[in-house]
Amino acid sequence: MSRTLVVGDIHGGLKALDQVLERAKVTTDDLIVFLGDYVDGWGQSFEVINKLISLKSSHRCVFLRGNHDGLFLNWLTKSKDNPNWLLHGGQATIDSYRNRPYNFIKIHINFLENLENYYLDSENRLFVHAGFTNVRGVGEEHFSKMLYWDRSLWETALAARNLPLNDSYYPKRLKLYKEIFIGHTALSKIDMDTPFQAANVWNIDTGAAFTNPLTLMDVDTKEFWQSDALPSLYPNEKGRN
Repeated sequence: MSRTLVVGDIHGGLKALDQVLERAKVTTDDLIVFLGDYVDGWGQSFEVINKLISLKSSHRCVFLRGNHDGLFLNWLTKSKDNPNWLLHGGQATIDSYRNRPYNFIKIHINFLENLENYYLDSENRLFVHAGFTNVRGVGEEHFSKMLYWDRSLWETALAARNLPLNDSYYPKRLKLYKEIFIGHTALSKIDMDTPFQAANVWNIDTGAAFTNPLTLMDVDTKEFWQSDALPSLYPNEKGRN
């Protein structure tokens, strides 16, 4: 039976990605939704993008755009960077791409340019890297960058997690979709290292960029598989710490 699987923020951790795909026994029948932030952190951003491009040709995949992917694309195509991006993993990505053949880089640019901002499945389940601000939903979002930069959706879900759905204060945004799956805000910020649900929002970013594992989850059963903690896979690197 095919599954819908969702993968949290990878941040250059190819070894972790390989582990979760193997541990979940992913097959070509499964649909894999990647939530974005493929680069910036550990030292294999180039290899991660190569892997995703390979999976695109062999598996059923949806690739969403993360804020770090957008920042990296700006550097690749416009030579734009900023000190904050470099400090938060960008330098590791630049180092990963140093002296790579230009024909590969062109393929990677094409991949990054064609990432999706969100995915809405037939069961009205929304997959988005960060969130959205428009009360009419992602299709009405005036500022598309909010789909991969917003943090207010997760903050709102946390604040509403103990409210019943029929409460007059229950956020209207959250009522639009059966479930919402996001990354972007590492759960390590609230001392969590497993997927966490607040209201109808599931956060799958378990902090692989920092000291925690990468996570892949079955969206129907909520069974999940995790890699080893990233520092153990890259003992000579610092990640985004």
